[in-house]
Amino acid sequence: MQKTILVVDDTRSMRKMVAAVLAGAGYDVAEAGDGVEALELARGQRFDLVVTDHNMPRMDGVTLVGELRRLPDYDAVALLVLSTEADPALKQRGRDAGATGWMAKPFDPQRMLDIVAKFV
Repeated sequence: MQKTILVVDDTRSMRKMVAAVLAGAGYDVAEAGDGVEALELARGQRFDLVVTDHNMPRMDGVTLVGELRRLPDYDAVALLVLSTEADPALKQRGRDAGATGWMAKPFDPQRMLDIVAKFV
């Protein structure tokens, strides 16, 4: 069965780039423009993996991770933060919220695929 990944980023070009890399590797990809939209999608469908930006309007990535972890279907789903932020305290907040990993922007497509393959 094809794995489904939710890509969350308020910057359309970045969201489309990440989605294209993942779709090109054979994943089924859904997109959300912010954490609120992502949470609505996740309540209606279980994704196999979520890749989210951190800095977004309405709901940031760390908050989204925490909200997803409260959903019964998302206790074991890998939640990856893809961000320009590299502050160790923020990364720790992400881990505390339930993030599985943290990737830096700009991202290397092959490295992203290698990381994603470990979780889906």
